[in-house]
Amino acid sequence: MLTPEGTTQGRSFEPALAEPCPEDSPSEGRSSAGRSPEDRSLRGRTAALAREHLRPTTLFLLVGGAVFLLDTAMYNLLVFWSPSQGWGAGIMHSTPLLAKLATIAVASCLTYLGNRLWTFGDRPRPDTTRSIALFILINLLAAGLQLSCLGFSRYVLGLDSVLADNISGTLIGQIVSTSFRYVTYGRLVFPKR
Repeated sequence: MLTPEGTTQGRSFEPALAEPCPEDSPSEGRSSAGRSPEDRSLRGRTAALAREHLRPTTLFLLVGGAVFLLDTAMYNLLVFWSPSQGWGAGIMHSTPLLAKLATIAVASCLTYLGNRLWTFGDRPRPDTTRSIALFILINLLAAGLQLSCLGFSRYVLGLDSVLADNISGTLIGQIVSTSFRYVTYGRLVFPKR
């Protein structure tokens, strides 16, 4: 029974708060922050993805950057530097694809070690034989991508200068092959399991 003071048999009575009508609020279904639950969910998922991929992506790029500099230096020494004549035509100037293949082989070994030990070091150790076999296969495909960029510049466009080789084979080829490697290493060579 309700008394004039708003109590029910000795207990305090507080009327229930009325829910706002859709007409009262222009943002129906929105929280007090002005974002719908779907927005928070999307934002949360995006933040989680960024946290998950930021560290390995950064480390992958650092390893790749160091190996990129080494690959560039080795290629330029083999193709454009002669021990007897200095800069100009190096000992492998007439065989740039073979020179690039040699530098890619050295760079790939260093890339495997850097990524296994540092970039993906927090992941469980994969089956070594399977991991190395997949790594070699992926690097052969990536090397083909990189060599095709250099070959196109050299043999289709007829460009054989230091600048042309470094732009096509080293810069563009490296961007294409590194993108391919990043996606495939994380999924096949060093999986999360």
